[in-house]
Amino acid sequence: MTDQATTPQTGSATHTATHTATATATATATVVAADTTTGGAGAVPDRPGPRYEDARSVIPGAGPAPRPGERATLRLRETDTGTDTGTGADEPARYAPEWLQLREPADACARAHDLLDPLRIRLANLPRRADGFIIHDIGCGTGSMGRWLAPRLDGAQHWVLHDRDPYLLHFAAVASPRSAADGSRVSVETRRGDVARLTADALAGASLVTASALLDVLTREDVDALAAACAGAGCPALLTLSVAGRVELTSPHPLDQEITEAFNAHQKRGGLLGPDAATEAAEAFSEHGATVRIDSSPWRLGPEQAGLTAQWLRGWVGAAVEERPELAEPAGRYLAERLEACAAGELRVVVHHNDLLALCRPAGGAA
Repeated sequence: MTDQATTPQTGSATHTATHTATATATATATVVAADTTTGGAGAVPDRPGPRYEDARSVIPGAGPAPRPGERATLRLRETDTGTDTGTGADEPARYAPEWLQLREPADACARAHDLLDPLRIRLANLPRRADGFIIHDIGCGTGSMGRWLAPRLDGAQHWVLHDRDPYLLHFAAVASPRSAADGSRVSVETRRGDVARLTADALAGASLVTASALLDVLTREDVDALAAACAGAGCPALLTLSVAGRVELTSPHPLDQEITEAFNAHQKRGGLLGPDAATEAAEAFSEHGATVRIDSSPWRLGPEQAGLTAQWLRGWVGAAVEERPELAEPAGRYLAERLEACAAGELRVVVHHNDLLALCRPAGGAA
């Protein structure tokens, strides 16, 4: 059971464009006090549309987008009516909640814990507010970042969750933690919108901006805008799980490198940063005077994560083949071998990511 109050939207950003037939064009902000276990992931509630119970299928988000020539990332732009330019409201989901839930435990284990201490120090030096820290989670999906981070920070927190899919926003709200590390209250507000519209004004009063798996689906222009917004608001940014373009599988196979290179090229279609994301973002934030630190945050997948590994393999190889169709036949045999090893509990995979902490100068020039 949740207590909800609805208020008009005042600012917006996103990295998710998973529209369904039930999506509405109305932007709302919902203040939620969630009756959930602190830090618990909850269960994905039912939503209309296709299910992904066939082990041979690729869940949207794990592999190439359903429309020919498009990669399985998030559409970043939307019209003023809240729908994608040139698409209908019944557009297939790009990042299915099943994929986000499947990857959440691996994400939680991977995130760079060493970045938390400098972040805590910065937050502790901020002026105390009656409503606690204001944290904007950009492209929140099902809210996994909040479930991971909120219980690791002391003090009252108000999370502003940004996404374009109202279903995901609903799930993120009801499955959010309600307590900080010291037992202080955590509250949640949801907003729909577009990352391209994020400005310093939209972040006014923010204590922190967070995002997960966002930077690699942005262009350099998008990242420059994000860095400028954070610098203008004087708030730090914790941006986690950007693909690094490196993968390690046991045992080595002659096609490993070729598929990796094709996948990386696929990630950079349309000017997206892909595996260059962390480096480009570090440069962008540094240009705005921020102190930047990058730490590795690899997925380490073994027999216990076989379901995630199988989905990741299908998506990884599928994107490589979409980029280089001539790989289709050898890649098909490669994928079959790797999936067989995965099912037998013999495959281990390290998928490298990077986490970035940018400590922007506080607003007003304070030290």
